[in-house]
Amino acid sequence: MRDVTTAQTTVDLDVQPTPLALLLLGREADPRSERGVECPGDLPSPSDPDLVERARAAKERLGDKVFVLGHHYQRDEVIQFADVTGDSFKLARDAAARPEAEYIVFCGVHFMAESADILTGDDQKVVLPDLAAGCSMADMATAEQVAECWDVLTEAGIAEQVVPVSYMNSSADIKAFTGKHGGTICTSSNAKRALDWAFEQGEKVLFLPDQHLGRNTAVRDMGMSLDDCVLYNPHKPNGGLTAEELRNAKMILWRGHCSVHGRFSIDSVNDVRERIPGVRVLVHPECKHEVVAAADEVGSTEYIIKALDAAPAGSKWAIGTELNLVRRLANAHPDKEIVFLDKTVCFCSTMNRIDLPHLVWTLESLAEGNLVNRIEVDRETEQFAKQALERMLALP
Repeated sequence: MRDVTTAQTTVDLDVQPTPLALLLLGREADPRSERGVECPGDLPSPSDPDLVERARAAKERLGDKVFVLGHHYQRDEVIQFADVTGDSFKLARDAAARPEAEYIVFCGVHFMAESADILTGDDQKVVLPDLAAGCSMADMATAEQVAECWDVLTEAGIAEQVVPVSYMNSSADIKAFTGKHGGTICTSSNAKRALDWAFEQGEKVLFLPDQHLGRNTAVRDMGMSLDDCVLYNPHKPNGGLTAEELRNAKMILWRGHCSVHGRFSIDSVNDVRERIPGVRVLVHPECKHEVVAAADEVGSTEYIIKALDAAPAGSKWAIGTELNLVRRLANAHPDKEIVFLDKTVCFCSTMNRIDLPHLVWTLESLAEGNLVNRIEVDRETEQFAKQALERMLALP
């Protein structure tokens, strides 16, 4: 209880901060959350003019002991030190293919580092330069929420008909849930193949945690209708759905989304077409359904890169994905007009937590024999998560 005094009276308010509020304030920590709240220690100053040379020197000292992975959405100052670049799953597999590397430094976000730890050897150590580099989408589905959802499906009498399919952009806990319940993981490149497989196993799919990728794949690529999809909201009783709605649905979509791709709107598409006659709109399938429907082409990050590589000189493109990648593609193709789909600048804020000071601190610490910011998935979670990942790898 605390007193709130106004000019007229004193009112007693029984206000208790929620666990989420405490987490956001940095006063509590949730080890199962994608977000971290602890600072790693003293970092070099971002204005230090020697940062690039310090990173290079530390990496050279480590030699083959370190393998640096750089996600496509990373800033240029960081990605210049990556041994390989790619999307999250490609990078995790690249790490697994380098068993001689003692340290895997993942310049990405938390769930990506978890996947790398699951796929690499027991003697390899996966390091995330900033523990606060999480993923808002992955945060939108916790293990407790998904377990409660499964109880709802069980009470509706349909759990035995449901096959979970989880996007790679999910925590290790969610991947493990998927493995335990006979499901598979998917990427934005193979989502249709994963769903085709899932519907051979059961009558319905629970798609986690990105509603847009699930909806776009089902409707655009598989010919389902929007009425075949229902949206499960973990913040409402029974997900905000009736048992009849669940029984009638083919796709049960989790209410999650990417904070970057979710920004693009149909107005963005209409505006860029008006400003740039002849422009082709190319968007990621994490965008909203109406944006995907209005685009000329839709594809994963790797698809976007390859499409622009193959595009003819003089062609015009508006790209609906993370800004660091769009800028890098524009610089790589000066013979083409490549613009960001939205007028508003939008980086992935959590991905951008991996900056040069954090990378320098990480590499120098490892070079001095100090293991920092290790990402380690517990054995049971790893076992079931790996099952789900292996089902994806076995997809035709």
